[in-house]
Amino acid sequence: MSHPAPAATPTPRGAVARFLDAVERVGNKLPDPAVLFLGLMLVVWVVSAALAQVNFAEIDPRSGDPIQINNLLAGTSFTAFMATMVSTFVNFAPLGVVLVAMLGLGVAEHTGFINAALRAILSVTPRMLLTPVLIAVGIFSHVAVDAGYVLVIPLGAVIFYAAGRHPLAGIAAAFAGVSGGFSATFIPSSLDPLLAGLSQEAARLIDPEIIISPLNNYYFTTASTALVVAVGWFLTDRVIEPRLRNTAVDGDMADMPAMETLTARERTGLWAAVASMLVLVAVLVLTSVPVGSAWRAGADSPNAGELLVATAPLMQSIVPLIFILFLVPGIVYGYMAGTVKNHRDVVQGMSRAMSGMGYYIVMAFFAAQFIYAFGQSNLGALLAIKGANALQAMGLPMGVTLVGIVVLSAFVNLMVGSASAKWALIGAIMVPMLMQLGISPDLTQAAYRVGDSSTNIITPLLPYFPLIVVFCQRYVKSSGIGTLLALMLPYSLALLVVWTLFLLAFWGVGIPLGVGASYEYVPG
Repeated sequence: MSHPAPAATPTPRGAVARFLDAVERVGNKLPDPAVLFLGLMLVVWVVSAALAQVNFAEIDPRSGDPIQINNLLAGTSFTAFMATMVSTFVNFAPLGVVLVAMLGLGVAEHTGFINAALRAILSVTPRMLLTPVLIAVGIFSHVAVDAGYVLVIPLGAVIFYAAGRHPLAGIAAAFAGVSGGFSATFIPSSLDPLLAGLSQEAARLIDPEIIISPLNNYYFTTASTALVVAVGWFLTDRVIEPRLRNTAVDGDMADMPAMETLTARERTGLWAAVASMLVLVAVLVLTSVPVGSAWRAGADSPNAGELLVATAPLMQSIVPLIFILFLVPGIVYGYMAGTVKNHRDVVQGMSRAMSGMGYYIVMAFFAAQFIYAFGQSNLGALLAIKGANALQAMGLPMGVTLVGIVVLSAFVNLMVGSASAKWALIGAIMVPMLMQLGISPDLTQAAYRVGDSSTNIITPLLPYFPLIVVFCQRYVKSSGIGTLLALMLPYSLALLVVWTLFLLAFWGVGIPLGVGASYEYVPG
């Protein structure tokens, strides 16, 4: 029989908890991101009309002429906005790539392939490696977008409790991997092309021809996986779990979930699905290795014959490849494990994935209109040039500028939950501004990802935050928001500092950030 989660008892509020309570109150007063984009678009219209008659001395690098603000409320500008509204939305770079990737991932999740893979990994983990493997699985769950929140985090509590360890430590470790390590990855996810698409939209305010690879941060985020696992492992075993020794596990055990082992049919399905994925990868490798491979850049490209460049069909097919590499194993698992009976079940999985993207589509519509208006007004270019001039006048070292981007992103993350919404807002200004200082969009995006991930785990505005509090209450009745914040604050602060230093080390040594990425922007 299911029992309601017990209510948390009041606990004394420290300075940090009071501060985060204030952040929550302020954050709750912010409008929804979709409405926020609409409001910002209206502000852009009004400001463009007010500044259209002002003569600016700053030179537009695209034309060589003094920059001019376009009045978006003028008749021709407004009718052009209305005439292109649909195409602006349809051609919004992140929209298609996210939806296509989610079709394949939706099938893999619907059939149970992802669920079975995560359970198999966690069930064979030695006790001494429980923490790092749990964090790594949390990071791996990013390929299924939100699956980690509803699967890995409660399973983390179950396997810690079964191993004689405190279940809240398991929740903390899993949460650190799933959300704190949100921008760490060793398998490309839909987040990579989404952020790169927004970066490209913003960068084209300065360079209309620029192309940004969906894997522009891949080497950095892959290396960051080891960093997040190491930081999370140390904090969980040396800081969090010792602190929980005096916290009694007094929840209703009968209401706690159990980690079910894979059935024989599920194991057969999992092996078949993994085999099908390996076959697909092998086919891809064998067809891309030959010098004359069609996956390589064509003869008309300046990088003719190269494989890992933005103009190569392989790099332009990253999202379709993600789609296929999860669609096929998902179907194979479904048929072998018996979770799929016919093609209608597969289509149902895709439909369920798309139904969950409804909010994102609404937000993307308004984000696309705001970015279009912002670009057409020339306000972004004006802010970029003025900001660059100010930064140049201040003479700040590049490293200090990068730290500033990380801190700004971390702070904004406390107020706005959506990663794409935040980057659409911050990137539209920061990317072109820093391009004027010679900083590439790839590096700016990497700095944003560090700040954004680090504070995910301490913002009550995260949509899954209340759910994780409920997970805690299943084991410790008095758990509340403050309990979870106290658990996750050490991870957040450590990741913010260590990850920032890691990025600076990458930049200092000159290790490539990703495929087709650079540290400096040089106008073409």
